[in-house]
Amino acid sequence: MTRFRFSFALALLGCLMLAGTAEVMAQTQPAQTPAPAQAAADEPIGNVATLTGTASVIRNNAPTPLKLQDDIFLNDVLQTSANSTLGVTFNDATTFNLTANAKIAVDSYVYEDGGKQNAALFDITKGTVAFVAAAVAKTGDMKISTPTATLGIRGTTGLVEVPEGAAAAGANNVAIKLYPDPDGRVGQIEVNDRAGARLGSLTQGASGFTIRPGAGGRFAAAPLLISPQQALRDQGIVRQVHAAQSIGRQIVTQQRALRQANPNRNNLRNNGRPGPQRPNGLPQRQGSPQQPGLQRGPNAPGAQRPGLQNRPALQKPRPAPKGKPPKERR
Repeated sequence: MTRFRFSFALALLGCLMLAGTAEVMAQTQPAQTPAPAQAAADEPIGNVATLTGTASVIRNNAPTPLKLQDDIFLNDVLQTSANSTLGVTFNDATTFNLTANAKIAVDSYVYEDGGKQNAALFDITKGTVAFVAAAVAKTGDMKISTPTATLGIRGTTGLVEVPEGAAAAGANNVAIKLYPDPDGRVGQIEVNDRAGARLGSLTQGASGFTIRPGAGGRFAAAPLLISPQQALRDQGIVRQVHAAQSIGRQIVTQQRALRQANPNRNNLRNNGRPGPQRPNGLPQRQGSPQQPGLQRGPNAPGAQRPGLQNRPALQKPRPAPKGKPPKERR
């Protein structure tokens, strides 16, 4: 009995020591700050700032026309038609201006106001697109991909030209140009191939590279000589993207305020169009469609009056049969 009590006491003492050690380790373990999460697919990350002509967004494999102030979401594919331009501003004020027949996809977007781990990836697949970077590039990692190169954007204004079939052999080269920001500052564009190998870096305003096929199937960045005519055209496109950013900041702020004031506002993520609404603002249930502007009156067919719900319709009494009167029931 004495030996059993002694063993039990040793076991109890060991458990107490382990519990104390675990508590000390938990207290001394440094707290980890979670990184900003990828933007939820149903939360807007930007808005249409400017639009001339026609542009559309491919969302859920369906193209939908865009209009001013429309919400932009993660994984959206934006495209313009002939003789059209589209300016889009994101929540951090990063802005893109697509000229005619251009196409860009929002592959990734992580932004937290004041955060240090922000990141974004935009894929330009065709056309001429100007951009002006903002908070994501200054506080995190902003990248732009093309068919032949990936660009690391370090807070600056740039212009990318991607011809049709740029990745095919013998196609025209992708052009990458660096221009000053609206305040005159010049940032930096780091140019890598699609595998991540460094091709070069742009640090001077009005400078550029062309991405050309190199030895062994690789690509190389060759200095680009910008002619006066090209510079004049580029300056017009750059002024458009700077103007779009100025307008887009206001629109993004206004739309965010509207969402905060109306948290139950219809979400346009699924199809780009608001769903049917009931008069009280709640989504209409399936199976009971109503045409806008038509309301049922109290005497309309199928209408129910208070106090008569779930009661069978009133019927006229049948006339009594001729002959002897019916006997009374006792």
